[in-house]
Amino acid sequence: MTLILGGTGKTGSRLVSRLTARDLPVRIGSRSGGLPFDWERPATWGPALDGVHAAYVSYYPDLAVPGAVEAVGAFAELAVARGVRRLVLLSGRGEDEALACERALAAAAESGAGAGAGADWTVLRCSWFSQNFSEGYLLGPVLAGEVALPAGPVGEPFLDADDIADVAAAVLTEDGHAGRVYELTGPRLLTFAEATATIAEATGRPVRYARISPEEFAAGLAAEQVPADVIAFLGYLFGTILDGRNASVTDDVRRVLGRPARDFTDFARAAVASGAWDGE
Repeated sequence: MTLILGGTGKTGSRLVSRLTARDLPVRIGSRSGGLPFDWERPATWGPALDGVHAAYVSYYPDLAVPGAVEAVGAFAELAVARGVRRLVLLSGRGEDEALACERALAAAAESGAGAGAGADWTVLRCSWFSQNFSEGYLLGPVLAGEVALPAGPVGEPFLDADDIADVAAAVLTEDGHAGRVYELTGPRLLTFAEATATIAEATGRPVRYARISPEEFAAGLAAEQVPADVIAFLGYLFGTILDGRNASVTDDVRRVLGRPARDFTDFARAAVASGAWDGE
């Protein structure tokens, strides 16, 4: 049995599909699931872990938020104590808080190794999801014809969520990945302006990119009644993570899967074919 936390999200839902297609038993951990799992309610963790051998750990809303390190560490400790023998953490590139969560999970997994009760652990340290443009908070702006963000001419190796799910399925079901940190990226760097232009070309519709100030970004979110803590978090992401620290690509998708990561252009074409940007 594999527990998939965030099993209704971008990567989790894809991972569920891959494992069930192989007739492997899965349990979806989410607040709305049949067996509810809520990061803010530790009492829900134990029942979700009953009979589980492996777990895909996706923390909501993000590993960078306050309290994530403590929650991930406590969950991993409980998982190992309940007999989970393989933990795979969905992490983010360039986030100091995510690194702390990685260390907490690894420490918990290794804590019982001397007594033969530890767990294997693997970290999937991921770049910005391509699907943020087609399934996430940038879908609306794409449909409206303008993506306005406080991101300058810094390259980001946009990563397809299908690649993440394929890698996760591999490390959850195959040996040879224990103790590994895989930095998953797309095959090339694109600025947000270039990514937006790629979407415009794929859709055949005008979609422009506008660089705005952090203050304008925050004001726009506030006007849409986005909670203040979410505004602060998004401001942190755009102000810190996109400073060039992640402007590099790796070959880790190929290392795990034996094939290259999917290019953003191919993602955009597939999104068009699926109707993701058809609107209402």
